[in-house]
Amino acid sequence: MQKHVIHSFVVLSILALSSAVALAESNWPRWRGPLDNGSREGGDYPSRLTGENNVLWKSPLPGKGCSTPIVWEKQIFLTAPIEGKDSLLAFDWDGEPLWDARFGDENPGKHRNGSGSNASPVTDGDGVFVYFKSGTLAAVNLDGSIRWQTNLVKRFGKDTLFWDHGTSPILTKNSVLMARMHHGESWLAAFDKRTGEMQWKQTRNFTTPVEGDHGYTTPLVIQHQGKESLLVWGAEHLTIHNTTDGKAIWTCGDFNPDKNKLWPAISTPVIAGDMAVIAFGRNDRGIPRLHGVKLTGAGEVTATNHAWKRTDVGTFVPTPIEYKGRVYLVRDRGEVVCLDPATGNTIWANAFPKNRAKYYASPTIAGGKLYAPREDGVVFVADIEKKFKLLSENEMGEPVIASPVPVANRLFIRGEEHLYCITGG
Repeated sequence: MQKHVIHSFVVLSILALSSAVALAESNWPRWRGPLDNGSREGGDYPSRLTGENNVLWKSPLPGKGCSTPIVWEKQIFLTAPIEGKDSLLAFDWDGEPLWDARFGDENPGKHRNGSGSNASPVTDGDGVFVYFKSGTLAAVNLDGSIRWQTNLVKRFGKDTLFWDHGTSPILTKNSVLMARMHHGESWLAAFDKRTGEMQWKQTRNFTTPVEGDHGYTTPLVIQHQGKESLLVWGAEHLTIHNTTDGKAIWTCGDFNPDKNKLWPAISTPVIAGDMAVIAFGRNDRGIPRLHGVKLTGAGEVTATNHAWKRTDVGTFVPTPIEYKGRVYLVRDRGEVVCLDPATGNTIWANAFPKNRAKYYASPTIAGGKLYAPREDGVVFVADIEKKFKLLSENEMGEPVIASPVPVANRLFIRGEEHLYCITGG
């Protein structure tokens, strides 16, 4: 009897694990994917993106938004303004509109590559959660009905960011969390996913040189010392917080010892094993910084957890990727670097063709192919499984600022005017 129970438990555990893996492979529930690393190992994804045999469909969008789409069980969700209103749109697997949920007035973007819909939606499979520059934070049911909404600008004041808000909401088991990092009171806040009731709000303030306290990054939910925790990068500090009350339990500083001004945090960290790789500095001005920080220990770890530092390579806007234990950077001018995250050493380096246009979208890797959109709407595809091999250069005909999304052998690309679904070898 005991052997039968153990056997049944093992079988059920294998089935549950297989189901979880299948669910992860068929979905892309948040900006950087199910593992927050910007990559997917399996699948057969296209080498070319344009042409009749590649573009399965494209759907028009009602307004300018820079958020990355998400996918859950063959439904695609993205944010965009509709007739001047912040909105969440849902499409089916064939690109047909299912519904839209509309909120208050849009607060349009200031930057040429910005919008009022910069923050990407996130889902737990039960609801979709959105945030807009206007301050609207909302939960929407999968049928398009609005579960609840609140306005964080009205509640906590306007942000003082020099450019457009970029931080996306994130989810724990019971909460949706938002971060605001700017000059003024910076904070983390958690809201009940079912009711929208605020569960806690925790200040996160550090003194920095001018603009160093401006943050556009998205926090990451991680496991730290066996507990669900929150990793936050901004204001020249990497911090880990309890998700139950928001209190900081781990802090690492010393990312700008020379006190350089005008160094906002834009690129979100990527995690490889127990290492966080952080792109900082001003790569766009020839002052790159790249840090490897161990996510071990507790308390103040500045003196012990800096594992390595590079002053010759980095990114300013695009977030790095972790893929099969390596970290990949697409730099702001199209240089591509593959790194060993344990040491920071370069494994190989190459570059996309030179152009005046920059890279604002964070790149994606799927099935060994790197997808890198340039701001002018050219999307490059390269094979990076062994080294770098350029496969194609694809003119989408409109700016692309969102990250490519790979799901079930389809690649979704959100342009300024259309949502594309691309297939083919």
